[in-house]
Parts: sequence; C-alpha cells; structure tokens
Amino acid sequence: MNTEQVVSTTAFMFPGQGTQTLGMGRALAREYPEARLVFEEADEALGESLSKLCFEGPEADLQQTEHTQPAILTTSIAALRVLEARTDIRPKLALGHSLGEISALVAVGSIRFWTAVRLARLRGQAMQEAVPTGGSMAAIIGLPIEQVEAMCQEASINGEIVSPANLNGANQIVVAGHHDAVERISDLAHDAEGRAISLKVSAPFHCALMQPAAERLTEWLEKVDIAPMRAPVISCVDAEPINDTDRVRGLLVAQVTHRVRWEESVRKALHMGCERAVELGNGNVLRGLLRRIDRGFKVYSLGEPADVDKLPKS
Repeated sequence: MNTEQVVSTTAFMFPGQGTQTLGMGRALAREYPEARLVFEEADEALGESLSKLCFEGPEADLQQTEHTQPAILTTSIAALRVLEARTDIRPKLALGHSLGEISALVAVGSIRFWTAVRLARLRGQAMQEAVPTGGSMAAIIGLPIEQVEAMCQEASINGEIVSPANLNGANQIVVAGHHDAVERISDLAHDAEGRAISLKVSAPFHCALMQPAAERLTEWLEKVDIAPMRAPVISCVDAEPINDTDRVRGLLVAQVTHRVRWEESVRKALHMGCERAVELGNGNVLRGLLRRIDRGFKVYSLGEPADVDKLPKS
C-alpha cells in the first residue's frame, strides 16, 4: 500500500504529556458507558485505580510522569470509544504528539489498549528514571529553528547538552537538556529578542539524555504484538506515514530521544489530502497548535460530553 496516495478527509489526532488536568475523563465516564469501560480496563491492566487518580487526584500524583502518561492515553481512548459509538466518523489517517502516537496506534488497531496503557506506564517510568535530577525544558518562541539550533550548540558546554525537543509550529520550539544548558539558551533567546518560557516537567524529554529510557523500551517492545493498521499513522519522528508494521517498534523507541516534528507531521497530513481533524483527549492543545500552522484546517475536539453534539456525524 502506498500511503502517499491516500486521500484522507478526517484525521484523528491525540495529545501528549502536558495536557493532563485533575478530573480528566470524569465527565465522559459518568455520561457514557463505553468511556467508563475504558477506564475500568485501564485499572485492571495496571492493577490499581488510574480512574480514581484521574477523577479525584491527588493532583501531585497525577503530575508524576509514570501516572501522567497512562492517564492521558486512557482519556484519549475513552474519547475515541465515545466517538466510535456516537458517530460514523472513522479515521483515514492518525497522528499523535509524542505519547499521543501510542494512542494513534490503538485507534487504527495496531496495538491493543490493554498493552498500550501498560506501555505508557513503563514509558513514563523509564523516562523519569533516565534523568533523576539536573534536566529541564523550555519553550523558545519567536525564533526560527536554524537560530535555535545554533544557540543550542553555543549553550552546550562543559559536558552539558541542550537540543530541540518539540517543533510545534509558528516558531514555537521546545528545547530539552541539562538544567544549566537550558538556562543558557533561555538567556540567548532573550538576547535575540525571542521569548523563553520554562516548562514544569519532571524530566528533559526527547533529547539524548533519554537514551537509558530508549534501551528499556526496546526490551519491552520486543514482547509486544503489532497488528496491521486499518489506516496509516504519521510518525512524529520523521513526519512520514508508517506503512510497515515492522517499523512501529523502532519508531516508538526513537521517539524517546528524537525531536517531535509536529508541524511537519501536520503538513504531511494536509499534503495527503486531510481536510479536517478530531482531537481526542483532554483539553484542546493540539487544536491551538493547528490553528497556528494552518488557520483553514477544521479541527473538532472531543474531551467532554458537551463536545459530542458539536461533532459531524460522518
């Protein structure tokens, strides 16, 4: 199958870490039995009440990466099941921001949800433990990628590194690395009349410091069954559609240490004929990013019961 020739009308898009909030998924689970079943399955798969943590907290525990990642994925799949039950919309294309790529693979039938939620837990644990201290991230705004890359090289001294982690679009670039190196590039960005915003994260994701996490994921993914996809998934590693299930494991591992090419992934979806998207999960972060990339791109969100009536039926 040549996925470049797919004419796609609807893409399913799934958010990643940073979109979590206390109470996420609670209203969907209360209103829709299909969403409630997803949370119950997550609780069983993990051997603990992820649903209670999402709905009631404590918030400090929800913000821990090992809990955050399965919580975001579970909320996204709960929203997906509601959409599948209440509309005739089916994805012709799927993509996810970082962690959201695992949700996308669930949506197209490549990975079972039971497996995916356990993978998200392991991924979160491995990424947190890879850099226990000394790492941070910052959003650099208003400067082009070439300039940010040059500043990263300038700031990477004394054995400390910083590099682009998320290319979100509209000159919003998140960098990650050792804390002092991130501080240095933040100062350089201000000097260049850009902006630097420190992010409240527990580890420096999507940079070389995550290599220990990548190695742990490699071992675990060898045991995971990958089924053929019902629709292509655009990988945020290379912004290309995955057309070979054998590539899924390698891309999920590479994603941990490589930058998230979100703007390029969205533009690939547009190039493939995508005319609208549904963001599935908590919040509407991706919807905001998409508007910066292409204001003509129609995006719906589904994270709350009130969103259901706003969706097209097919």
